Amino acid sequence: MKFLNIIFAPLFVLLIHYFEFRNVVLLYLVLACAFFVYMYIKKSSFKDMVVPSLYVIILGAAYYFSSLETVKYIPVTLSSIFFLMFVDSHFNKKYIILGFTQKFYKKKLKEEEVEFLKRGDFYWVLVMFLNTLIHLYIVNFSSDMVWAFYSSIGWYVYFFGALIAQIIYGKVYGVKVSIG
Repeated sequence: MKFLNIIFAPLFVLLIHYFEFRNVVLLYLVLACAFFVYMYIKKSSFKDMVVPSLYVIILGAAYYFSSLETVKYIPVTLSSIFFLMFVDSHFNKKYIILGFTQKFYKKKLKEEEVEFLKRGDFYWVLVMFLNTLIHLYIVNFSSDMVWAFYSSIGWYVYFFGALIAQIIYGKVYGVKVSIG
């Protein structure tokens, strides 16, 4: 799925250069519906069904309205959902970052690392908010090529930079946070 998310925007821009917009959207809509049905048959959780559902809904609207701008809002919507997940995690003390770290980092964390990672959700609220603003700016004021770049690999580069900044911050302030 991550690979499809990466190629979604650049392939879309390339395809609409050579084919009629509505045909490209219809192709993407059929693929999104097929993926939705696959996830449904696989009995995926509600949370796992959100992204395929959004693709179907937004691509359906884009097809109906023949609107490239509607398609461009798919990454904005996904970014907004991640932002809201971190807001919820921060205020309800669900500790998403701590949970991810414990899942992928097999060594026992020190208490100072646990405390640092618990506070990490607020940092990611800010990162996700800025990412959503960047997406909105690009959708409304940039070219299709800039949109395709940022929506495919640009925001991964941004997230990696934010992760590195968080790790450096942790190390500078005496918290030994390791990557893997």
